[in-house]
Amino acid sequence: MTNSFMLLIALIPALIIWGVIIYVVYLLIVALRKYIKSEPVRKEKEEYAKTLGGVIKKHRMECQMTQEFVAETLGVSRQAVSKWGNGSSDPSTTNLIALASLFDITPVEMLKEIR
Repeated sequence: MTNSFMLLIALIPALIIWGVIIYVVYLLIVALRKYIKSEPVRKEKEEYAKTLGGVIKKHRMECQMTQEFVAETLGVSRQAVSKWGNGSSDPSTTNLIALASLFDITPVEMLKEIR
């Protein structure tokens, strides 16, 4: 075998390693660009947490309660709890008081979180 052929065979593992490194760097750049572009979405989600629906969802998640559990406890449908959480509708005053009690906070504390 010639020396150039032996050199080429010796370089193949190094080329593979460099190829993998370049690909990983490429993936990191793509992920970083996606993260940077998602800033408006992150800000929108932050704003959402300031709505009544966001507050309800936040407390439900902090208390590790499912929509089904909250619905059964309050005597409403799971869809109603879902609509409260996504802001499609607001709970009645009676349900708001019951939600606050379920989350072990006062209704006033819950409403103060809304901005």
